[in-house]
Amino acid sequence: MRHVDELIIVIGSAQESHTIKNPFTAGERIEMLRLALRDAGIDVSRVYLVPVQDIAMNFVWPRYIELLVPRFQVVFSRNPLVVRLFSEYGYRIIEPPSFSRDEYSATHVRNLMLSGNDEWRRLVPPSVASYIDSIRGVERIQRIAMKD
Repeated sequence: MRHVDELIIVIGSAQESHTIKNPFTAGERIEMLRLALRDAGIDVSRVYLVPVQDIAMNFVWPRYIELLVPRFQVVFSRNPLVVRLFSEYGYRIIEPPSFSRDEYSATHVRNLMLSGNDEWRRLVPPSVASYIDSIRGVERIQRIAMKD
């Protein structure tokens, strides 16, 4: 964590689960992130993982986040809307470099799971793949997608 002493990761759409776009609960996503951070050698005692429900008023999103997380000075995001909103509120923005976004996207990983293609496993840390297996995540996604 070269830019900050502590890091706050906001888990958005925390109210969503068991859908194609958000098949996992906020708690499951938190566990997966903790596992991935540990796999990357990041000291999780310096990381806050905060589930946040969506609101339908983009302009107040930065103030809403301020209510839910500890104080912060910088926002890391590549999302154009998030960058614009937080910069309008005066926050310093750091846009991390992009890397193989098409391959390492959650949508791509979920689509591989949905199709039964085990290639998704190489796109997530091994501990996360094991966790997804333990909660039968691939089966969940496939069942959610079924039609009667």
